[in-house]
Amino acid sequence: MPQLFRRVQKLMGNRFELTVASPTQQEADTVMDAAIAEIQRIEKLLTTFSDTSETYQINANAGIAPFTPSPEVYDLIQRSIRISNLTQGAFDITYGGVDKSLWNFDPTMTALPSKEVAQASVRLVNYQNILLNPKDKSVFLKHQGMRIGFGGIGKGYAAERAKHVLQQLGVQSGIVNAAGDLSAWGLQPNGQPWTIGIADPNSKHQPFSQLNISNMAVATSGNYEKFAIIDGKKYSHTINPKTGLPVTGIKSVTILCPNAELADAMATPVMVMGVQVGLELINQMRDIACLIVDDVNRVHSSKNIRLKE
Repeated sequence: MPQLFRRVQKLMGNRFELTVASPTQQEADTVMDAAIAEIQRIEKLLTTFSDTSETYQINANAGIAPFTPSPEVYDLIQRSIRISNLTQGAFDITYGGVDKSLWNFDPTMTALPSKEVAQASVRLVNYQNILLNPKDKSVFLKHQGMRIGFGGIGKGYAAERAKHVLQQLGVQSGIVNAAGDLSAWGLQPNGQPWTIGIADPNSKHQPFSQLNISNMAVATSGNYEKFAIIDGKKYSHTINPKTGLPVTGIKSVTILCPNAELADAMATPVMVMGVQVGLELINQMRDIACLIVDDVNRVHSSKNIRLKE
């Protein structure tokens, strides 16, 4: 009977945990090495911190010239724009152009910037100014100073690719956990499906419900860790890319769907859109469900979610 083997490693600036069912430690190590190499390859492509990455090159050429990345990065940008269209700009990879100096989200922050200052900070954020040329597969950011970043979709993409590598190598059951963005497949060695507990927003150690996640992906966006309290109101570290102001009203959003990239990409925009609009959008989409905890700890779920208390 296969056993479960785990490995934790810091990748893409985040804590990744791989779990695989394998007959031996040696086989588990071999396949996990391959999955980690794939995540590291993606990190090299997408990081904004290295001047050799394709993301860096696209940003360096903003307002100057088109840049032709690998087909993989071009396609990821194309899928990102599709999600921007779907969420009416609540998801936007050009958020890299936000003026970060306005925000620190810690106890030293005692006032919000004015609406005008906040709006000015996002003047370069607009996914419609990413020009894709389908003929030569080039990418052009229309204005100087524009920057793209894959913080909202990259971890999910990497988890999906790592899962693909493990499956290609014959791993029939496992979990890739990219800092809370999970992709699970197969059954546990005891024949049971993989499940996760959804955290209680008031007590991080106390799950309030169980979700069956075999052959599913899960992503959570929350403001448990980083927030500022100004005049008694809690502001999350998630910025609305259209207004430049922090999002309020929601503590956490959990998305479930078969694909980790889509789950990752949808979690933040639902937070930005708010409970009602966010749920309406999810309810119109196929094979995707969500769970929202609002600021007063009410739990809202999309029509098709199945929770085990």
